[in-house]
Amino acid sequence: MRRDDDDPFDEFFREIERMMDEMMGAEGEVHIDRDTSADGGNIHVDVHETDEEVRVVADVPGVEKEAIDLKCDGTVLTIDAGSHDREYHERLTLPSRVDEHSASATYNNGILEVTFDREEDSADIEL
Repeated sequence: MRRDDDDPFDEFFREIERMMDEMMGAEGEVHIDRDTSADGGNIHVDVHETDEEVRVVADVPGVEKEAIDLKCDGTVLTIDAGSHDREYHERLTLPSRVDEHSASATYNNGILEVTFDREEDSADIEL
């Protein structure tokens, strides 16, 4: 592809080419470095919110139910899970304050679902 000197996307294309060169090995094979440090693997998370509840659905494949540790302080849900092959660590700020004592969780076929009752956003103050 020919690019003109005045092309506003020139730097963008150079950066893409640089990243592709980093990924390509000497003979064209693709090489991607993945971080397997304490940060763990990535968890795909979906959050669904209604007037009454907040539901978190997360993909946590390859771990046993007993190896999943969930904590919530009302605003942040922490998911720690692991097996001998992988580890997951996720801190998720919830879209609204929840009653952490109302939590219910299920885990089936690698899908974790946690449901919380929403707390009232504010309290009425009598004068």
